[in-house]
Amino acid sequence: MVSTYLESNNMQDVLAVQQEIIQLYKKDIAKYDPDNKLYIEEIFNLIPPELNARNKRFILKRLNENAKYGRYENSFLWLKNAGVALPVYNVEEPKVPLLLARSRNLLKLFLNDVGLLAAQYADGIQMRILKGDKDINYGSIYENAVAQELVAHGIWPCYYNSKKRGEIDFLVEQNGKVLPIEVKSGKDYTYHRALSNMMDCEDHDFSEAVILMNDNLSVDGKYVYAPIYMSMFIVKTEISVHTYHVDLSGLK
Repeated sequence: MVSTYLESNNMQDVLAVQQEIIQLYKKDIAKYDPDNKLYIEEIFNLIPPELNARNKRFILKRLNENAKYGRYENSFLWLKNAGVALPVYNVEEPKVPLLLARSRNLLKLFLNDVGLLAAQYADGIQMRILKGDKDINYGSIYENAVAQELVAHGIWPCYYNSKKRGEIDFLVEQNGKVLPIEVKSGKDYTYHRALSNMMDCEDHDFSEAVILMNDNLSVDGKYVYAPIYMSMFIVKTEISVHTYHVDLSGLK
């Protein structure tokens, strides 16, 4: 896709390549998992509209009114293991370790390539994005780009949703703590009710939060406002391993 753009500077040519890749994905689904190909293709086709919905969580009932996660779990895993989709699971509590609080049947499902996601929306959307068209809902595009960037750095994010406090787009573990990340595509990026509720809650020890948006870098207390491209600087932290000796002299 990149080489096609560099050679032609023609977004229509790039779109044609992207559509070819999407069709290859669907052929691979039928080839490598023939028993479940209908489930997997249905899930794959639903990713763009689900991400564009107000609640970006993947709703199983859109597949089948009586759908149960256990029946479709292998299909979700196939898409992840094939490098096609990026599942981001809900956590019941925003506390370290996030893995222990993860809910395996509540998830958002992103594509592994934000360009392919855009290619599945309306024709011409990529050029409108490049021109900064204000009539486009960038939410799903931006969130997918951030999810893709985090995973590329070896960070598998989660998200948090509470009826009482609202939803946080992403939670990641950094330096032994939970780092909340919000993605804002509009100008009202300083308004983040759910995040503010979480930051003010005494039950959670958040040293800072990151809001990725379309403006210049700034800091307001615990809130770091950073342009969307700076998601590339959120990298996986390694906790130092310290030697600890147990005194067993008393057992002699």
